[in-house]
Amino acid sequence: MAELVWINGVLVEPEQATVSVFDHGLTVGDGVFETIKAIDGHAFAVRRHLIRLRSSARRLGLTVPLGDDELRDAIAAVLSSSAHPLARLRITVTGGPAPLGSERGSTEPTVIIAAAVLRPPDASTAVWVAPWPRNDRGALAGVKTTSYAENVVALAEAKERDCSEAIFATTEGFLCEGTGSNVFIATDGRLRTPPLSSGCLAGVTRSLVLEVTEAAEDHIPMEEFLRADEVFLTSTGRDVQPVHRVNDRTLEPGPLTAAAAVALDALTRSNADP
Repeated sequence: MAELVWINGVLVEPEQATVSVFDHGLTVGDGVFETIKAIDGHAFAVRRHLIRLRSSARRLGLTVPLGDDELRDAIAAVLSSSAHPLARLRITVTGGPAPLGSERGSTEPTVIIAAAVLRPPDASTAVWVAPWPRNDRGALAGVKTTSYAENVVALAEAKERDCSEAIFATTEGFLCEGTGSNVFIATDGRLRTPPLSSGCLAGVTRSLVLEVTEAAEDHIPMEEFLRADEVFLTSTGRDVQPVHRVNDRTLEPGPLTAAAAVALDALTRSNADP
Protein backbone atom coordinates (compact mmCIF):
# COMPACT_ATOMS: atom_id res chain seq x y z
CA MET A 1 0.00 0.00 0.00
CA ALA A 2 1.39 3.40 -1.00
CA GLU A 3 1.73 5.97 1.73
CA LEU A 4 -0.47 9.03 1.40
CA VAL A 5 0.13 12.58 2.56
CA TRP A 6 -2.57 14.76 4.09
CA ILE A 7 -2.26 18.35 2.94
CA ASN A 8 -4.86 21.03 3.62
CA GLY A 9 -7.66 18.50 4.01
CA VAL A 10 -6.84 16.25 1.05
CA LEU A 11 -5.07 12.87 0.96
CA VAL A 12 -2.70 12.67 -2.00
CA GLU A 13 0.20 10.60 -3.29
CA PRO A 14 3.58 11.92 -2.04
CA GLU A 15 4.59 13.20 -5.47
CA GLN A 16 1.38 15.27 -5.57
CA ALA A 17 1.89 16.79 -2.13
CA THR A 18 3.10 20.25 -3.07
CA VAL A 19 3.04 23.73 -1.58
CA SER A 20 3.38 27.16 -3.13
CA VAL A 21 6.87 28.47 -3.78
CA PHE A 22 5.64 31.52 -1.83
CA ASP A 23 4.73 29.51 1.26
CA HIS A 24 6.12 31.31 4.30
CA GLY A 25 7.39 28.03 5.73
CA LEU A 26 9.59 27.64 2.66
CA THR A 27 10.71 31.23 2.19
CA VAL A 28 11.46 32.24 5.79
CA GLY A 29 10.94 29.15 7.96
CA ASP A 30 7.68 30.49 9.41
CA GLY A 31 6.19 27.28 10.75
CA VAL A 32 5.96 24.79 13.58
CA PHE A 33 5.88 21.01 13.65
CA GLU A 34 5.49 17.89 15.74
CA THR A 35 7.03 14.46 15.27
CA ILE A 36 4.96 11.60 16.66
CA LYS A 37 5.93 7.96 16.98
CA ALA A 38 3.46 5.43 15.58
CA ILE A 39 3.56 1.76 16.59
CA ASP A 40 1.62 -0.72 14.43
CA GLY A 41 -0.43 2.11 12.97
CA HIS A 42 -1.26 3.78 16.29
CA ALA A 43 0.18 7.20 17.12
CA PHE A 44 1.66 7.58 20.61
CA ALA A 45 0.99 10.45 23.03
CA VAL A 46 -1.07 12.39 20.49
CA ARG A 47 -2.74 14.54 23.15
CA ARG A 48 0.58 15.90 24.41
CA HIS A 49 1.90 16.49 20.92
CA LEU A 50 -1.20 18.46 19.89
CA ILE A 51 -0.97 20.58 23.03
CA ARG A 52 2.64 21.42 22.20
CA LEU A 53 1.81 22.06 18.52
CA ARG A 54 -0.73 24.69 19.53
CA SER A 55 1.61 26.16 22.11
CA SER A 56 4.40 26.53 19.53
CA ALA A 57 1.95 28.03 17.03
CA ARG A 58 0.78 30.62 19.57
CA ARG A 59 4.36 31.60 20.32
CA LEU A 60 4.90 32.21 16.61
CA GLY A 61 1.57 34.00 16.19
CA LEU A 62 0.18 31.23 13.99
CA THR A 63 -3.22 29.57 14.16
CA VAL A 64 -3.75 25.82 13.78
CA PRO A 65 -6.93 25.88 11.65
CA LEU A 66 -8.18 22.45 12.74
CA GLY A 67 -9.60 21.03 15.94
CA ASP A 68 -7.99 18.11 17.74
CA ASP A 69 -10.60 15.64 16.46
CA GLU A 70 -9.97 16.71 12.87
CA LEU A 71 -6.22 16.36 13.36
CA ARG A 72 -6.66 12.92 14.92
CA ASP A 73 -8.79 11.82 11.95
CA ALA A 74 -6.14 13.08 9.53
CA ILE A 75 -3.41 11.27 11.48
CA ALA A 76 -5.41 8.04 11.35
CA ALA A 77 -5.97 8.43 7.62
CA VAL A 78 -2.26 8.86 6.93
CA LEU A 79 -1.27 5.96 9.18
CA SER A 80 -3.86 3.68 7.59
CA SER A 81 -1.97 4.06 4.30
CA SER A 82 1.36 3.12 5.91
CA ALA A 83 2.62 -0.44 6.30
CA HIS A 84 5.50 0.49 8.62
CA PRO A 85 5.27 -1.20 12.05
CA LEU A 86 7.35 1.67 13.45
CA ALA A 87 6.74 5.04 11.83
CA ARG A 88 7.61 8.71 12.27
CA LEU A 89 4.57 10.91 11.69
CA ARG A 90 5.06 14.63 11.23
CA ILE A 91 2.52 17.44 11.48
CA THR A 92 3.71 20.72 9.94
CA VAL A 93 1.87 24.03 10.12
CA THR A 94 3.25 27.02 8.19
CA GLY A 95 2.19 30.61 7.67
CA GLY A 96 0.89 29.72 4.21
CA PRO A 97 1.48 31.70 1.01
CA ALA A 98 2.79 35.20 1.70
CA PRO A 99 4.77 38.02 0.09
CA LEU A 100 8.49 37.43 -0.28
CA GLY A 101 9.96 38.69 2.99
CA SER A 102 9.11 38.45 6.67
CA GLU A 103 5.58 39.85 6.49
CA ARG A 104 2.80 37.26 6.56
CA GLY A 105 0.05 37.07 3.98
CA SER A 106 -3.71 36.89 4.55
CA THR A 107 -4.26 33.28 3.48
CA GLU A 108 -4.93 30.27 5.71
CA PRO A 109 -1.96 28.38 7.17
CA THR A 110 -0.67 25.32 5.35
CA VAL A 111 -1.14 22.04 7.26
CA ILE A 112 0.70 18.88 6.22
CA ILE A 113 0.69 15.42 7.82
CA ALA A 114 3.07 12.79 6.50
CA ALA A 115 4.64 9.54 7.72
CA ALA A 116 7.85 7.66 7.05
CA VAL A 117 9.65 4.66 8.48
CA LEU A 118 11.28 5.22 11.88
CA ARG A 119 14.49 3.30 12.42
CA PRO A 120 14.86 1.88 15.94
CA PRO A 121 17.51 3.80 17.90
CA ASP A 122 20.98 2.37 18.44
CA ALA A 123 21.64 0.81 21.84
CA SER A 124 23.81 3.81 22.74
CA THR A 125 25.28 6.84 21.05
CA ALA A 126 28.02 9.47 21.05
CA VAL A 127 27.50 13.22 21.32
CA TRP A 128 29.56 16.31 20.60
CA VAL A 129 29.32 19.65 22.38
CA ALA A 130 28.72 22.38 19.83
CA PRO A 131 30.81 25.56 20.13
CA TRP A 132 27.75 27.75 19.47
CA PRO A 133 25.36 28.42 22.37
CA ARG A 134 21.61 28.07 22.18
CA ASN A 135 20.00 31.50 22.51
CA ASP A 136 17.91 30.87 25.60
CA ARG A 137 16.70 34.48 25.51
CA GLY A 138 15.54 34.49 21.89
CA ALA A 139 11.97 34.79 20.66
CA LEU A 140 12.02 31.15 19.50
CA ALA A 141 13.55 29.61 22.64
CA GLY A 142 11.64 26.44 23.44
CA VAL A 143 9.50 26.63 20.29
CA LYS A 144 9.42 23.65 17.92
CA THR A 145 9.78 25.75 14.80
CA THR A 146 10.71 24.74 11.27
CA SER A 147 13.60 27.24 11.44
CA TYR A 148 16.13 24.44 11.98
CA ALA A 149 19.17 25.69 10.07
CA GLU A 150 21.19 26.13 13.28
CA ASN A 151 20.46 22.50 14.16
CA VAL A 152 21.36 21.33 10.66
CA VAL A 153 24.80 22.96 10.87
CA ALA A 154 25.52 21.63 14.37
CA LEU A 155 24.34 18.10 13.56
CA ALA A 156 26.45 17.98 10.39
CA GLU A 157 29.51 18.91 12.47
CA ALA A 158 28.62 16.21 15.01
CA LYS A 159 28.32 13.61 12.24
CA GLU A 160 31.83 14.52 11.09
CA ARG A 161 32.98 13.44 14.56
CA ASP A 162 31.08 10.13 14.42
CA CYS A 163 28.41 11.43 16.79
CA SER A 164 24.65 11.27 16.30
CA GLU A 165 23.84 14.43 18.21
CA ALA A 166 25.23 17.87 18.99
CA ILE A 167 24.69 19.33 22.45
CA PHE A 168 24.12 23.04 23.05
CA ALA A 169 24.96 25.11 26.09
CA THR A 170 22.99 28.21 27.03
CA THR A 171 24.45 31.69 26.64
CA GLU A 172 25.40 31.54 30.33
CA GLY A 173 27.23 28.22 30.06
CA PHE A 174 24.58 25.83 31.36
CA LEU A 175 23.45 22.64 29.65
CA CYS A 176 20.49 23.21 27.31
CA GLU A 177 19.57 20.48 24.79
CA GLY A 178 20.51 18.60 21.64
CA THR A 179 19.51 19.52 18.10
CA GLY A 180 16.53 17.18 18.37
CA SER A 181 16.66 15.76 21.87
CA ASN A 182 16.61 16.56 25.57
CA VAL A 183 19.51 15.63 27.84
CA PHE A 184 19.53 13.94 31.25
CA ILE A 185 22.57 13.38 33.45
CA ALA A 186 23.24 11.29 36.55
CA THR A 187 25.76 12.38 39.17
CA ASP A 188 26.13 10.94 42.67
CA GLY A 189 22.97 8.88 42.23
CA ARG A 190 20.80 11.86 41.21
CA LEU A 191 19.05 12.14 37.85
CA ARG A 192 18.68 15.68 36.49
CA THR A 193 17.73 17.55 33.33
CA PRO A 194 17.76 21.27 32.42
CA PRO A 195 14.57 23.23 33.26
CA LEU A 196 12.46 24.77 30.51
CA SER A 197 13.80 28.17 31.56
CA SER A 198 17.12 27.08 29.99
CA GLY A 199 15.48 27.50 26.58
CA CYS A 200 15.25 23.77 25.88
CA LEU A 201 12.26 22.27 24.10
CA ALA A 202 9.50 20.91 26.31
CA GLY A 203 10.02 17.42 24.93
CA VAL A 204 7.14 14.98 25.20
CA THR A 205 9.48 12.09 26.03
CA ARG A 206 11.29 14.36 28.49
CA SER A 207 8.04 15.07 30.33
CA LEU A 208 7.16 11.38 30.48
CA VAL A 209 10.58 10.48 31.90
CA LEU A 210 10.17 13.18 34.53
CA GLU A 211 6.84 11.62 35.50
CA VAL A 212 8.03 8.00 35.73
CA THR A 213 11.37 8.65 37.46
CA GLU A 214 12.64 10.78 40.33
CA ALA A 215 14.55 13.06 37.96
CA ALA A 216 14.75 16.72 38.92
CA GLU A 217 14.91 19.86 36.80
CA ASP A 218 18.05 21.82 37.56
CA HIS A 219 20.46 24.26 35.95
CA ILE A 220 23.52 22.15 35.09
CA PRO A 221 26.86 23.86 34.41
CA MET A 222 28.55 22.47 31.30
CA GLU A 223 31.55 21.49 33.41
CA GLU A 224 29.27 19.20 35.40
CA PHE A 225 27.73 17.75 32.25
CA LEU A 226 31.18 16.92 30.93
CA ARG A 227 32.06 14.89 34.04
CA ALA A 228 28.64 13.27 34.63
CA ASP A 229 28.50 9.60 35.66
CA GLU A 230 25.71 8.86 33.19
CA VAL A 231 24.18 10.74 30.27
CA PHE A 232 21.17 9.87 28.17
CA LEU A 233 19.07 11.52 25.47
CA THR A 234 15.31 11.52 25.14
CA SER A 235 13.16 12.15 22.08
CA THR A 236 10.35 10.61 20.07
CA GLY A 237 12.82 8.67 17.93
CA ARG A 238 15.35 7.84 20.62
CA ASP A 239 13.10 7.06 23.62
CA VAL A 240 15.75 6.80 26.37
CA GLN A 241 19.10 6.41 24.63
CA PRO A 242 22.30 6.00 26.70
CA VAL A 243 25.34 8.07 25.72
CA HIS A 244 28.63 6.16 25.65
CA ARG A 245 30.82 9.09 24.59
CA VAL A 246 30.78 12.85 25.14
CA ASN A 247 33.40 14.45 22.90
CA ASP A 248 36.45 12.25 23.65
CA ARG A 249 35.31 11.00 27.06
CA THR A 250 33.78 7.53 27.24
CA LEU A 251 30.98 6.59 29.63
CA GLU A 252 29.26 3.39 30.67
CA PRO A 253 25.45 3.28 30.55
CA GLY A 254 24.46 3.11 34.20
CA PRO A 255 21.62 1.97 36.46
CA LEU A 256 19.63 5.22 36.45
CA THR A 257 19.62 5.27 32.66
CA ALA A 258 18.51 1.64 32.54
CA ALA A 259 15.76 2.26 35.10
CA ALA A 260 14.47 5.26 33.13
CA ALA A 261 14.37 3.20 29.93
CA VAL A 262 12.44 0.39 31.63
CA ALA A 263 9.96 2.80 33.19
CA LEU A 264 9.31 4.61 29.90
CA ASP A 265 8.87 1.33 28.03
CA ALA A 266 6.35 0.13 30.61
CA LEU A 267 4.37 3.36 30.25
CA THR A 268 4.43 3.17 26.45
CA ARG A 269 3.10 -0.38 26.51
CA SER A 270 0.37 0.38 29.02
CA ASN A 271 -0.98 3.69 27.72
CA ALA A 272 -1.00 4.83 24.09
CA ASP A 273 -1.97 8.40 24.94
CA PRO A 274 -0.64 9.27 28.41
